[in-house]
Amino acid sequence: MALPASVRIVEVGPRDGLQNEPDPITTATKLELVERLAKAGHRHIEAASFVSPKWVPQMADHREVMTALMREGKGQPGVRYSALTPNLKGLEAAIECGVDEVAVFGAASESFSQKNINCSIAESLERFAPVVERARDQGIQVRGYVSCVLGCPYEGEIAPEQVAAVARALDEMGCYEVSLGDTIGTGTPINARRMLEAVARDVPVERLAAHFHDTYGQALANLAAVLEDGIQVIDSSVAGLGGCPYAKGASGNVATEDVVYLLEGLGIETTVDLERIAAVGDWITRAIGRPNRSKAGVAVVAKG
Repeated sequence: MALPASVRIVEVGPRDGLQNEPDPITTATKLELVERLAKAGHRHIEAASFVSPKWVPQMADHREVMTALMREGKGQPGVRYSALTPNLKGLEAAIECGVDEVAVFGAASESFSQKNINCSIAESLERFAPVVERARDQGIQVRGYVSCVLGCPYEGEIAPEQVAAVARALDEMGCYEVSLGDTIGTGTPINARRMLEAVARDVPVERLAAHFHDTYGQALANLAAVLEDGIQVIDSSVAGLGGCPYAKGASGNVATEDVVYLLEGLGIETTVDLERIAAVGDWITRAIGRPNRSKAGVAVVAKG
């Protein structure tokens, strides 16, 4: 299959990138990050997670962030701001803030599901069903995530058919798009293509996204592989921020700057400006005292 002419990048840095930071990050810093991302050209930004502060303290200000973006005019016109809502309580809070897109988060690994959300895969899907139904009744789009699609920290390799089953369930539930996550970053191009092939038998590739972490340095190679098989949506995190508290050693999502550089080199259009997003990565890593994991970002800033 030929490479796509364009790719939609979903920026997950404000949520996935920041949620595990141990030191509190101010609401003002989070909102400035979102604003800078939008000005760099992002049109889809995952900005918050409506989970209990007991489990994810960094996301305790989810109401303040989303209300500012959706109701107080701090969001940019033409940009979609989404939030993670794992249960009905979180969804109702998100609705009050005026969100127009939410996401639910499942796993392809039974062990990871138990560790991450304290229930089996089947139970998680049962929990998500009323969330998706309620959201759609309110005219809110729902995006689905599947984690551990190329490996689990507890079970090792995950069968592609298992990934396909979870993705199919989310698709049938009403998720407009299903994002396939290599949560611990152990995938390689051949495994990524096998997994996508299995999932695409049940869910059209046009409704799938790639969410690859870069723990073993394979994320860009894996993305290049699945782009050839029809993927047109990529999740990424500015400066490669993030990680997974349930997967020791797992680094953040693939860096947005590196993805943009790759896509430009392949002649694939995005809405994101490389120099501007590199500047955002430089700023946020300095602001929170974290290393910049984007090689392209570091190089662009150094050159500029």
